[in-house]
Amino acid sequence: MAKVPTEGLITALDVGSSKVSALIAQRTDSGSLVVLGTGQRESRGVKRGYVADMRATEIAIREAVEQAERIAGINIENVWVSFSAGGLVSDVVKLEADLGGHRVEQGDIDELLKAGRDAIDPQGKMVLHAQPTRYTVDGLAGVKRPLGLHADRLGVDIHVVSTEGSPVRNLDLCVRSAHLEVRSIIAAPVATGLACLTEEERELGVALVEIGAGVTNVSVFAGGVLAGLASIPMGSADITDDIASAFGTARQWAERTKCFHGSANLSPRDNRETIDVMPATQEENAADAIRITKAQLNGIIRQRLERLMGEIQKELKKLGFQDPVGRQIVLTGGGAELKGIADYAQQALGSAVRVGRPRGLAALPDAHAGPAFTTLAGLARFAATDPIDLRSLEPAHQMVTRASPGAVLQRLMAAFRANY
Repeated sequence: MAKVPTEGLITALDVGSSKVSALIAQRTDSGSLVVLGTGQRESRGVKRGYVADMRATEIAIREAVEQAERIAGINIENVWVSFSAGGLVSDVVKLEADLGGHRVEQGDIDELLKAGRDAIDPQGKMVLHAQPTRYTVDGLAGVKRPLGLHADRLGVDIHVVSTEGSPVRNLDLCVRSAHLEVRSIIAAPVATGLACLTEEERELGVALVEIGAGVTNVSVFAGGVLAGLASIPMGSADITDDIASAFGTARQWAERTKCFHGSANLSPRDNRETIDVMPATQEENAADAIRITKAQLNGIIRQRLERLMGEIQKELKKLGFQDPVGRQIVLTGGGAELKGIADYAQQALGSAVRVGRPRGLAALPDAHAGPAFTTLAGLARFAATDPIDLRSLEPAHQMVTRASPGAVLQRLMAAFRANY
């Protein structure tokens, strides 16, 4: 395959607990994104969003990217990668500067952003995002472009997402071991929100619940930005495990049965429809195989969903998403493909619920157009916008930290001895 110029070329890589998927897209002159190729492989080395087997994860990444390259007919060199493990922390840092009434110039904005960079205190965590979202002019919030306006005071809201450093470094190493350059590692909720939420929803206030295989991320958007997030170490794979354990069968059969026959809702006819359970091993006698009703299957599914929705409700309350009137919850992720889950969640959570699917990409294959691929599509859209990140104002790979007063004093003493 001949290499092509990389201008406008974007490759997204979503490394999840159940699958590793890749997408190659081209940004056109009009700004739209056209999908050139996609790839997918089973994820065997990731547990609950964390890399647990470096070698297995590296192989899955390489094979998913190679499949996308074959379909697109090109070679790629760098990727935008999602990070979906627990421990993500979202915060907004607010800063303000006195301008004395003169017109806002680019230098004023740059100085404010540099001050904002220095004000970030990740408390020992690794910063994934540090992006200016909205400006404030003389107390008026929500100003997107303050340049040229007269102002006595200019403020900025900086959205910061941070997490533990080791899991991110492990993910980075796996991707680089697959001979790919990492353009950036993006928090999955940030990307997912771009793919399946409208700008108006993010402005008015919405909760995004991404049900992955091993992790469920709960995010609350308000004022156009991600206002808070939480992770629950439970997902759709736990439903599969419950089915396999309850009926003594293999995970593969349990997953297929959940997808084809399972539902979050109960129906009277479920007591009459039966399913033959495949034995866990081939050695078992076929005469010993059992038959279950769909009511039994869906009963197991609803038991796990009841626990999951209870945890989601707790996290939404902690995040301040308490008033259900006029508020919407958007379900996405592979778990959102379960039949009837939107209706079940609406009853359990007491808010309007819809299922979110990828938007904004042309030529997206039907196989990758479901809720399970919203993060992948969101990565491509994030890369296309390439928002300002305050970390770019610093040397590469430098973590933002705030030194303690004792450490500052020690450095001053060392400098004094060295010079005098």
